[in-house]
Amino acid sequence: MALDVARVLAKSAEEMLVTEIPDNVHAGLAANAVTDVHVFGRRGPAQAKFTPLELRELDHSPTVEVIVDPEDIEFDDGSIAALRASKQVDMVVKTLQEWAIRDIGTRPRRLHLHFFHSPTAILGTDGHVTGLRTERTELTGDGTVRGTGTFHDWDVQAVYRAVGYLSTHLTDLPFDHVTGTVPHSQGRVLDMDDTPIPGVYVSGWIKRGPIGLIGHTKGCSSETVTALLTDAPTLRPAAHPDPNAVVRFLNERGIEFTTWQGWKNLDAYERALGAPHGRERIKVVERAEMIQASQQT
Repeated sequence: MALDVARVLAKSAEEMLVTEIPDNVHAGLAANAVTDVHVFGRRGPAQAKFTPLELRELDHSPTVEVIVDPEDIEFDDGSIAALRASKQVDMVVKTLQEWAIRDIGTRPRRLHLHFFHSPTAILGTDGHVTGLRTERTELTGDGTVRGTGTFHDWDVQAVYRAVGYLSTHLTDLPFDHVTGTVPHSQGRVLDMDDTPIPGVYVSGWIKRGPIGLIGHTKGCSSETVTALLTDAPTLRPAAHPDPNAVVRFLNERGIEFTTWQGWKNLDAYERALGAPHGRERIKVVERAEMIQASQQT
């Protein structure tokens, strides 16, 4: 999440036009006079949670220079164990090491990746941010860190918090409170005895945690759907098999919804908005406009 925020802030508005960025967000980025974006992590490179692909994408922009301080490349026994246990961690660390020793280029914007800095205070006056105070941390030997008592004030004008994501526990559904995920096997939800619960499946962050890009989400969903289709012949039939029963249920309760045809209508509407501007689409942001567009015939 932190890298996603940093990448959007650091890139130029023109670079984002090839994405499905909404108009209001693009306008905000166009007015953005940022020159430097800083990302702070409490632990070291071997403990970073982003993927190699997420990391490499940062350096693809012709306008953004990624900078890593060589002093932030530090490892202890726990870090070395993490490197040896995971090819992904090893790839992330190697990329960071390469960036730390290369010469700084001349791209107009800079994205600084800081490790071993724990934010302790947001500095400001009259409701405006004027800085961020961090405490330098150090590795303790097992991959965790402790504060050193050394503080640094950074001259920044805005602070965005990206300290992780934890799913919410739903009543009567098994839940791992440590990982924030639902126990499963290939998407099949498991009970306390690790036995699949018939007809209950998960996908996405509630299944694997808040990691990965769109490609990971596609693979995750495919696995779950494959399990569902495999199990379908043995699942209990619906009490009301008429497909229109769902529509009647929602209408009776006054719940706004859209159908597959409605999604197609919205898709066509967004593409029509983007065509005059040479864009694939312009995303609709407001829910009311989305519903209105989906109901057009």
